[in-house]
Formats: sequence, C-alpha cells, structure tokens
Amino acid sequence: MRERLMTEPMPNPLVPRHPLDPLDADEIAIACAAVSARSGAAAQLRFVNVEMDEPHKDRVMAWRAGQPVPRAAFVVALRRDTGAAFEARVDLASGTVTEWRALAQDKSPFGQPAVMVEEFQAVERAVKKDPAWRAAVARRGLSEAEIDLVQVDPFSAGHFGYVEEAGRRCVRAVCYYRESLKDNGYAHPIEGLVAVVDLNREEIVTLVDEPELVPIPKKKRNYEAKDLPPPRTDLKPLHIVQPEGPSFTVDGWKVEWQKWSFRVGFTPREGLVIHQLGYEDGGRVRPIIYRASVTEMVVPYADPTANHYWKSAFDAGEYGLGRLANALELGCDCLGHIHYFDVPAADDLGRPMVMKNAICMHEEDYGILWKHNEFRTGVHETRRSRRLVISFFATVGNYDYGFYWYLYQDGTIQLEAKLTGIIQTAAVAPGQPYPWGGMVDEGLGGPTHQHFFNVRLHMMVDGDEGNSVSEHEFHPRPWGRDNPHGNVFDLVSRPLLRELDAAREADGRTGRYWKVSNPNRVNSVGNAPGYKVIVQPTPVMLAQPGSYVHARGGFASKHIWVTPYDPAERYASGEYPNQHQGGDGLPRFVAANRGIDNADVVLWHSFGHTHVCKPEDFPVMPVEYAGFMLKPNGFFAANAGIDVPADRDAASKRHGGDGGCCAG
Repeated sequence: MRERLMTEPMPNPLVPRHPLDPLDADEIAIACAAVSARSGAAAQLRFVNVEMDEPHKDRVMAWRAGQPVPRAAFVVALRRDTGAAFEARVDLASGTVTEWRALAQDKSPFGQPAVMVEEFQAVERAVKKDPAWRAAVARRGLSEAEIDLVQVDPFSAGHFGYVEEAGRRCVRAVCYYRESLKDNGYAHPIEGLVAVVDLNREEIVTLVDEPELVPIPKKKRNYEAKDLPPPRTDLKPLHIVQPEGPSFTVDGWKVEWQKWSFRVGFTPREGLVIHQLGYEDGGRVRPIIYRASVTEMVVPYADPTANHYWKSAFDAGEYGLGRLANALELGCDCLGHIHYFDVPAADDLGRPMVMKNAICMHEEDYGILWKHNEFRTGVHETRRSRRLVISFFATVGNYDYGFYWYLYQDGTIQLEAKLTGIIQTAAVAPGQPYPWGGMVDEGLGGPTHQHFFNVRLHMMVDGDEGNSVSEHEFHPRPWGRDNPHGNVFDLVSRPLLRELDAAREADGRTGRYWKVSNPNRVNSVGNAPGYKVIVQPTPVMLAQPGSYVHARGGFASKHIWVTPYDPAERYASGEYPNQHQGGDGLPRFVAANRGIDNADVVLWHSFGHTHVCKPEDFPVMPVEYAGFMLKPNGFFAANAGIDVPADRDAASKRHGGDGGCCAG
C-alpha cells in the first residue's frame, strides 16, 4: 500500500518555496532526528504525527515569491516504554528543537495521542497471550487452533470515568471468529467479550466476559471476487478519454483549472487540505477560502450492550485520516486522465516514506451547466458542466471513507463524503430480534449508529478585510392588505454577531441557509459579495446531553459554528480526543462568545448520516453520500459559467447508429 522513499532525490529544504508546501522527506528526516536526539530514548520513541508547522495566516499572506521561507516541523511523539508523550517544534534550517512540551495524560481532562499502526499489532499479541481471554473464547466452543485464527480489532477506548483506565494508554478489543485468515470476520462476531488493553504494557487491564453466551454466527459472507456470484456479462466498456490531456496545470502543490487556483496540502490527521482557493474574475484572482479540511469525525453507536455502548470512534483525532490514506489505483479508484499526488510521510519509527497516489485529481463531466431553447427566436444554447475532483480515501478499521472536493465552472464548491466498507456487527441469539438496530443476516445484526464529519472552512470571501455571516430562512406572510392573495412569502435574514449566536442547526421546514459575505466590498447591484452555505437538515448528535459520547463529540450537536480565526483552534474535537473526557473543541471555543462580525472568521460545518443497518449493507456496504455546497451569492456580476464554450462531443454515439449528441 505504501512504498518507502529511499533513493529518490528530494528538494533541498532550504531553497525558497511556498510556506504552505507539505514537508518533504529530507525535512521529515531532519525533524525526527532532532526529536530523537532531544528525547534521550531514541529506541523507545514513536512518532504519532510529523507535519509542517503551518505559519500564521498573516505571515503567509505577506510572503512573496522568491523570499526566504522559514520552515518548521510540528511533531507529536511518545515513548513506548513509559507512555510519556510530548509535542515538539523543530527549526528545519538548523535542525534544532525550539519548543518541547510534555502532555499531561494522567489528570483531568486526560487525552492521548492517536493510536498508531504498530499498536494495532500489539493489541492482538496482548489479547492472545492472556489465559483468561483464551479461556473465555474456548468457553464459546472454539478450539486452540481456532482461537489462534480469531480476528482481534483494536477500537479506541473512549472515556467513561473508569478509575482503572485513568492515565493509561488503552484501547478496547472486540473479536471475531474466522475459519481462515481471509474469512470475513465481521460475519462472525464474538458477543459478550471485550478486553481493555494497556498499549504500553501490552496487557489486559479489564476483561468483560458476560456469562450468558450468544452463539457465534458461522454463515460465511465473504466478498473476495472468487467468493461472489458470477459477475454480470452485459456491462459494456465505458472509457473516459481526453485526447489532448487535462485542462488543469500543476506546479508542485499549486493547481490551476478553469479560472480556479488553489494549493494542495496534506496532514497525518486531516488528510487532504485545500489552501488559498480563489477564482479569477475580471483579471484578478478573488479569494474565497483560505484553508479547508475535514478536521474530525465521530461514529457513535446506539447499542447499550457490552460490545457496543462505548463505540464512538473519532477517526481523525484517534487514528489519523491522513495516516490511513489508501494508495489509489488507476482505472478503479480514479477514472479518466488522472494526476496523482504522492505524499511524503513518517512511519511510526520516524523513517521517511512516501504514500503513493494518496491524492487523486481529475475532471468529470457533470451534465448540463446551463441551457435554454427559445422557440420564438430559434436561439438554442446548451453548455455542459465539467467539474474538477480532488479526493482521497482512508480506511479506518472496518469502514472506508472517501473525501471528494468538487470545483465547478460556475464558481460552486462542494464537499462530498463517501461512506462504504463493512458495518459493525452484533451476534443475535437464534429466534430473537435485534432491538438496537437492523438484522442483516441470520443471527447477525448491525447496530444503529451515526457518522458525523466536521469541515473547517477558514473563509476569505473576496479579500482579507473581514467577513460576516448571516442566517436566512423563508416564512409565509400572513394574509393582509400586503398579501391579499395569500401567495407572498418572505426571506427573513439576521446577522450572526457573536459565537453563541452562530451555533445553529439546519431547518428543512424554513429552508434555512447561511451566507458568508464581505461587507467591505460592493457587488454589481450594490450589495456585499458573498457565498451561500447549503447544508442538509439531517439529525445532529442523538446521544443524550450529559453522556460521555455527547460531551466528547460536542461538535456534532450543531450543524454550523462560527469562530474568529485562532491558529490554536485547529480541530472540532480539540487537540487530543483519544480518551479525552470531553468538553473540548468547538463547545469550548465558542464559550468565550467572541465577536464574529466583519472579522477573520472560520466557519465549521458538522454533517453526516444516521444509519439503520439493513441486509443490503452486507457484506460490503454500497456507498452512502453526505456533504454540503458553497454557491456564489452576489459574488459574480452574472452567471460565471456563461463563457464556457459550446462543445459537441464527437465521440458520443446514438444507440443503433452513429451521430453526435448536443446535450445530456
């Protein structure tokens, strides 16, 4: 999946370039060497996070091409022998550690660095060597040979106030029977057995072994090609061809396409980052977003039983979406004329490597952009829409998540999350219903759960002077002299002036939406240029206020949050959600109730999917979609896609004969 970077020449880290470029392999090596030397325990050191220490926005905006670029790395590391964790900053020109801060993990509100790949393997070793665990599995009818084949899934432990877990670096481990190493273990959950594992000591802290046994479902539900039904034979090839190449240009990490320009970034926690997104209009690039990324997700489950009540994985903060990015495959994950970005990274030991094909970029046809057929004049004009796609996929345990940024020719911006992979499962006693979700097969249930994503949008609509956010919704006007026919309805608007005003939920009944505008500029009709935020009115966090999962995932209690820019406020769940007791992140940020009117604002949007499992979700779940859009609203003087050329695709065919096609 990932290929080590050993002999490829890399850029000199001291050569001037853009301040937002990700670290290269040489810089990663410099940073890790400096931290190892400072720690005094290089053999025990593990690197959870190594990334570019992003400069303050003011410094980036003041920088000009050709100027020196001070470069620094931000590192989170821990000692495997003691569990001590710390943050460090490294000046890359000198290779020296400039900041060093130990993390307080043994007192409230706790919090641990993310779980590492190396620790996944440690969990299985710890569990399978434990006599009590082996006896518990044997009590469920498995032989010694079958016990060795059991799949052990480490799952972030969460926080529930348990004294024996306080200050420890823990995960909870659930298990699945497998007939062979390639058997789909999620078809065979072992219910009523949960091990709490200390990752540093590699030992079980607590073993939950419920006395009432639920039979292990044994029906095979594998999905490897050889195990599936015969494939369809009537699917003809569909080729996406650009004989003259793509319409985008790439210069290092900078991309230009159809009047759009932006920079690509990548971090171990967030994965793909979009920097300095703007649109050329009237001879200048008008900024829209300074920085955009998915900073967190949480997946809380609604089953109160031993195997499931604690499941509420924060896939970014507890594992790292970027660390778990897939190497995407041409013609399968990405279709058409593709540009891949390889991402330099550090493994758990701090060794530089490259994540091949971590980011995919290509163009897609997207139907009609605009059209009118005027019978009076005989003027018939149609333009097809094309969009640029920038994406990556991360596999976090059983689930696979794709994050797709779309840019459209009319100035629209969209983020779409694609959810697939394998659902969590629960064994159900024969003849019994499953009260906490849906049955997916005989003796097999899928717990009801929610997926919440949070995107952080550092807005910069039409300039750096300041942006304002307003809320808008539709209300019917009462009958009266100003509404004699009962047909009038009003758009009711209000400014959001402070942080607590802007912690809001969507409302489908009123069509509620938000607008980010620049009150310091005037558009073609005398108003402030802006962008409309269009969100889906889906459920917010359904766990009860006061519960640990609600406290830890507080960002999911609202759809919209707005804060003034603070470089220390990077993640919706806070810096270290792993085993954190809660109350951090957005609810803490907005408690100060700072002013947000005509300010350097960050808009945060929580969105997701509430999933009641069904047979169609197994053995692998078809993609579910969630996301939002930003659409120009008074930003342009006219349809920004009006100048897209009329182009008849000569490769299009009429079924049953030749001939071109004008529109889709």
